[in-house]
Amino acid sequence: MDVFAVPGNRHKGWYLSLMAPNTKGPEFAWLDPSRLYCNSQALADCAKDLLSPFQSDNIDLVAGIDAMGFILGASVATALGKGFLAVRKAGHLCVPTQGQSYTDYTGREKTMEVRLDVLRPGSRVLLVDQWIETGGTMKAAIQLVEKLGATVVGVAAVAIENTEGGRWIKENYKFSHCIPEELQSQIDGKYLDSFKSFNN
Repeated sequence: MDVFAVPGNRHKGWYLSLMAPNTKGPEFAWLDPSRLYCNSQALADCAKDLLSPFQSDNIDLVAGIDAMGFILGASVATALGKGFLAVRKAGHLCVPTQGQSYTDYTGREKTMEVRLDVLRPGSRVLLVDQWIETGGTMKAAIQLVEKLGATVVGVAAVAIENTEGGRWIKENYKFSHCIPEELQSQIDGKYLDSFKSFNN
C-alpha cells in the first residue's frame, strides 16, 4: 500500500497494512510499525482506535515510553487534549528523576526514568508504547508510575503479544491495541501472511 494512500472505507486497523516487514535480518525487529506514522490520517485513526476503550475514563496525562512510544503517545495525548510525559531511558534528563530497572525484549538490563515534578498521588495516567513484546518495558513503566503514587488507567500499544508479560498486562490492566483478533496468532508468531487483509 502506498504510504500516503487513504482508503475510502477506514475501518479499525486499516492502517496496519502500512507496517513494513523486516528486510535486514534477525538482528532487527521482524516488523516496523513506524511507517504508518508517515500517513497523517493513519496516525490519527490509530490514536483514535487506541483511545476507544478509554472514552469513559478520567485521564489526566498520557505517558509514552522511549523512544517509539513518544510518537504514538504524543499523538494519543493530542487526540485526548491532555499533556504528554516522556518515560526516558536513564541518563537523559537534567532534572531530578525516579528510576526503574527492567529487562527489555532483547534480554538486556536497562533503567528508565521520569522527572519528579509531574506525577503526584491521584494522577491518572494512560501508558503508551509502540509494541509490547515480552512486556518487561511496559511493566517497568507501570511500576515507575505507581511508585510515584499515580494510577495507571490503562495501557495502549499498536500490538500486545500474548507472551507471559503481555498476558500479565492484559489480566491486570485495562488495555487497547489495534490488532484484529483473527490476526493475533500471527502477531504472536512474528509473521504476517496477510497484509492485504487489513484493507478487506
